[in-house]
Amino acid sequence: MGSLLALFSSVLWGTADYLAGNLSKRYKAIAVTGVSQFFGLIFGVSTILLFSEFIEPNLSWNGYFLPGVVAGIAGFIGLISFYTGLATGRMGVVSPISSLSVVIPLAFALAKGERPSILQTVGIIIAIAGAFMASGPEIKNGLPIKPILFAVVAAIGFGTALTFIAIGSETDSLHTMTAMRVASVTVCVFLAIKFKTIGGFVKSNIPLLIFIGVADFLANFLLGVATTKGLVSIAMVFGSLFPIVTILLAFKFLHERLMKVQYVGIAFALGGVILIAAS
Repeated sequence: MGSLLALFSSVLWGTADYLAGNLSKRYKAIAVTGVSQFFGLIFGVSTILLFSEFIEPNLSWNGYFLPGVVAGIAGFIGLISFYTGLATGRMGVVSPISSLSVVIPLAFALAKGERPSILQTVGIIIAIAGAFMASGPEIKNGLPIKPILFAVVAAIGFGTALTFIAIGSETDSLHTMTAMRVASVTVCVFLAIKFKTIGGFVKSNIPLLIFIGVADFLANFLLGVATTKGLVSIAMVFGSLFPIVTILLAFKFLHERLMKVQYVGIAFALGGVILIAAS
């Protein structure tokens, strides 16, 4: 059950990234991120009020609030670094490095004592390698330093966010995701006040921004739930396959050509998932 939830979170994440990436071609990425996160916050608060019993926040790391805040800020820094890296360098350099963010929550899970079986371990390694290759690593003509630094910061931000999502979800996944949005939206509000703009969106953009925000929220939520239904390490690896979804959507709708290494990467990722599922 946990593996299926994590895979579905990848589908939602990859779809949200594809749509946000397209919208970011016309508007600033930070604006797309901020406004969509705001709609995600509204969705989270509404869901708690309608379908869940409110859990009072506390300042304990064993609760959901502090882990949610850290995850929100780390994830926001990761997104900004990721988009900035893409704007200053080649996607084939930035994206694969960022996809290695899964190593952080994976190391955290192993440090806490999780011990996947030999078959699961092999599947995890193959799936991570597949996600890396599917992102289209590009090393020709040298590796510029600046985009690499942004990619590394993005990987650390994403990995830290995933780790604290798992920690907060031990108390409650829904409240953790909502706390994440409280933190990220608060940062965005200060930025909007400073720059005196919310991105210049028009009414026709609102439905898309709502979908991006809700899809991103649900992806985080499902991954958080998945970490409570089985091994955190496996859930995180399955949840990290979202770049493949984005790539396939771009291939289908934008007619972007894939490199041979990306086809191999997709095959590796699927093979890793099958190995883990078979165990």
